[in-house]
Amino acid sequence: MAPLALLPEISLLAGAVVALLAGSFLPQRRQWVARLVAVAALLTAGIAAALALGDPARTVFGAFVVDTPTGITRLVVVASTLLVIGLGVEELAGQVRESETYALLLLGSLGAVVLAATDDLLVLAVGFLLSSIPLYALVGLGRSARAAEAALKTYLLGALSGILLLLGCSVLFGMAGSTAYAGLATGLAGAPEAPVAVGAVGVLGGLLFKAGGVPLHFWVPDATQGAGTAAAAFLTTVPKIGALVAMIRLVDVLPGSLPWPLLLGLLAALTMTLGNLAALGQTDARRLLGWSTVSQVGYLLMPVAVVGATDAAVPALLTYLAGYAVTNLTAFAVLAGDPRTTALTDSRGLARRRPGQAAALVISLLSLVGTPPTAVFLGKLTVFTAAWDGGLAWLVVVAAVNTVISLAYYLRWLVPALSREGRPAHDGDEDDEREPDDRPWARGAAATGAVGVLAVGLGAGAVTALVAGATLG
Repeated sequence: MAPLALLPEISLLAGAVVALLAGSFLPQRRQWVARLVAVAALLTAGIAAALALGDPARTVFGAFVVDTPTGITRLVVVASTLLVIGLGVEELAGQVRESETYALLLLGSLGAVVLAATDDLLVLAVGFLLSSIPLYALVGLGRSARAAEAALKTYLLGALSGILLLLGCSVLFGMAGSTAYAGLATGLAGAPEAPVAVGAVGVLGGLLFKAGGVPLHFWVPDATQGAGTAAAAFLTTVPKIGALVAMIRLVDVLPGSLPWPLLLGLLAALTMTLGNLAALGQTDARRLLGWSTVSQVGYLLMPVAVVGATDAAVPALLTYLAGYAVTNLTAFAVLAGDPRTTALTDSRGLARRRPGQAAALVISLLSLVGTPPTAVFLGKLTVFTAAWDGGLAWLVVVAAVNTVISLAYYLRWLVPALSREGRPAHDGDEDDEREPDDRPWARGAAATGAVGVLAVGLGAGAVTALVAGATLG
């Protein structure tokens, strides 16, 4: 039955509603029930997605594709959200908006999956809104001046991007006479190139906002710095999973008469270069991770640029998304386990105070660089290969140079963390060597993430076999 094919999405939606209702009727000291509801919904969605992974590709209700890319996206989104909840247990427990936060995380996850699985422009617009609105609220839940500023900037850019996306959808519908991707593939083939280009650029612009790519990336570093740690981890990971899979589905049906590989290749080069150069000057750990995630979008755009030229593009994108998600969340889990760390120098002496946390930080940052045998190394290897096979050898050279540049700012964080010197004193600190608040859940999430980073890197054969042959349904 068609509805059963959407069991993961139904679980996420039901979990969000139940978590919200539970939070409305339970006293504040028992809001942890909403956390259990969210975890149960995510586990149900994950099990249902895993069981459906080997099924033949099909389209549900004529607009929602259930194929291998959708299945892997479901699993990555569910695992990422579980890790976000794990690293945020101590931060969120007892807060006034605890249950609402879990509901927003589930709705944001649902929006990312809908974006990734859509086969119709109208559903794409719904997925965009479903994944955007929870994002604004999550950024603003910090209830600080910085969080309010970040939420306002994210909302304004999101509103602009939403207008661009809807205008693009309207133009493409006008040219093709259909909103379904199958209709776009045939209807746009003989359409005038200029309006098709305008419509496609509008839709891709909206999706670039979700992914955090140039030129609609300005919200990312501010939101990463202003939001709570759990919210920052979520917004730099989950939305871009759905947006990039949605982009590769759309580019795959655009007419080949226009130079999409060159345009997307230039966007990829600009995004990774700008993100890396901006990260070089950062002294705040969260802001550095914000610019780092911008640069990572550049690498993720490489397989999108060559989707029509090589069969390796889709498996490469899925591999990189899985590796990036677990790596980025591990870095945020380390920050969640040591909440007094704001500047890079605040990590000084971490290896002496918390050797397990320091090991997780080393693994995550070396993975973000692309050092073997980590998850992002496997991802970079696959996207470089796909871009080379797709005829964008120049982009591979640019990406390799950017990888070397990125090593500089990740080392600026690793050096003080591995130093034997103590943490610098701040105003109001009576003891600069005082242990941070006990946060076993956040430290456990960091350890779990670090194991995941190595498991994906060392299990390259299994990962490659899982995504091998992944085609767009």
